[in-house]
Amino acid sequence: MKPFSRVLAVVVSCLVLTACDGPFIFMSGGKLSGPVVETPAVWQLEEDYGFIQLETRPDEPYSVNLAYVQMNGRFYVYAGDTRTEWVAHIESNPMVRVRVEDNIYAAEAVRVEDDDEIVEFAGRWASRSVFQ
Repeated sequence: MKPFSRVLAVVVSCLVLTACDGPFIFMSGGKLSGPVVETPAVWQLEEDYGFIQLETRPDEPYSVNLAYVQMNGRFYVYAGDTRTEWVAHIESNPMVRVRVEDNIYAAEAVRVEDDDEIVEFAGRWASRSVFQ
């Protein structure tokens, strides 16, 4: 491949990646797009674990891909003791949006502090082969 062709291919690739509305694999993104639907009072997704996209910071949207666990009609992601950007955003403003498949749901993120709930979550999190 000629040098000009390589540069052109890199530029086109970068433009394609920046055109994405959400996160791309391990890179964060901006505002999520898709139909906004009513958030269920009780989550009942087909799979008890998998991957979703989480949007934080409503005034300047920031989105990431995260693994989830569904438990007792609730939706859980693992933040641990981290200080990642999305965790810091939630600490400042807990209002988030979640894209599951093609649908977007508005929600309020809440850090779990109940020891029994944490133990149950940890057991489910660790038992899923995708998380091992």
